[in-house]
Amino acid sequence: MKPELFHVGGLTVFGYGFCILIGVIAAYLYFYFNRKRIGITEDQISTLILVCGISVFVGGKLFFILEDPVTYLSDPSKWMSNLGDGFVFYGSFLVTIVALYWWFKRSGFVFWRMMDEVGIGGAFVHGFGKIGCLLAGCCYGLVCEKDAGIVFTDVLSRARPLNTPLYPVQIWDATVIFGAIVFMYIWRKYKQYDGQVFMIYSVVYGIGRIVTEEYRGDEARGFLFDGLLTHSQFIGIIVVVFSLIFHFFSLRKKRMEGVEPVDRIINKIK
Repeated sequence: MKPELFHVGGLTVFGYGFCILIGVIAAYLYFYFNRKRIGITEDQISTLILVCGISVFVGGKLFFILEDPVTYLSDPSKWMSNLGDGFVFYGSFLVTIVALYWWFKRSGFVFWRMMDEVGIGGAFVHGFGKIGCLLAGCCYGLVCEKDAGIVFTDVLSRARPLNTPLYPVQIWDATVIFGAIVFMYIWRKYKQYDGQVFMIYSVVYGIGRIVTEEYRGDEARGFLFDGLLTHSQFIGIIVVVFSLIFHFFSLRKKRMEGVEPVDRIINKIK
C-alpha cells in the first residue's frame, strides 16, 4: 500500500507510525471529553497514555523476541536493529494490563471500572494500528483469488509476494475492532459490573483474531503444536476463556446482589 506516506524535508512520515499517532490522539480525546464522568484529570490522562505507550512497546517487543529466542540470544545486536518493528499484539495487551493494574491502584482508581474505559480508548489505537499495518504491508494475508484480495505493489511493503492478491486480513481485523468500539460505547451505559465492557473487547477481538489468523501469510509469527495453532491463536483462546469465566462469575455475583437480569436491560434499550 503506502509504507512511506510523504516526506517533509529530510523527514520521512511512515504510514504505520502516522496511524498509531492518530489512534493515540483519538484515545486521548476520548478520555479528555469523558474526563468528568470518568473522574480523571488532564495530567492523569497524559500519564495513562504514557504508561500504556511504554507497556505496549515493551510487551510487544518482548513477546516478539520470545517467538524466536535462540536467534536474539545468539545475536543481541538484532535487539536494536529491529527496535522499530516486530511487535506482538498480545504481548502488548498482557503487559499493559499488568502495568495499568499497578498504576490504577497507585492512583486510587477502581481497576476494572477504569479498564472499561481503557477498552474503548485503547481500541482506537489498536484499530488505527491495523490500518497502519495495511499501509506498511505487515500482518498480510495468504495468496487468494483476485476478487477476494488486495494487491501490494510498493517495494518497501512488508507483504509478500508483491503484485499478487492477498487476503485483506488487516481490514478484517480493523473492522472487528471498530465494530467492537461502537458496541462497547453503547453497552457501557448498561453494563452490569465493572470490567464487562473490557471483557466484550477481549472476547470479540479474541474470537476475530483466532479466525483471521487462519488467513495470515506471514509465517514468522510462530506456531505451536506442530502448526496446529499460532502463538496468537493460543493466547487468544486463553483470553477468551478467561473473559467468559470472568463474565459468568461476575454476572452471577451481581444477580445475587439484586442486579437486573440482562433480558430486562435489553428490553429497556429497545
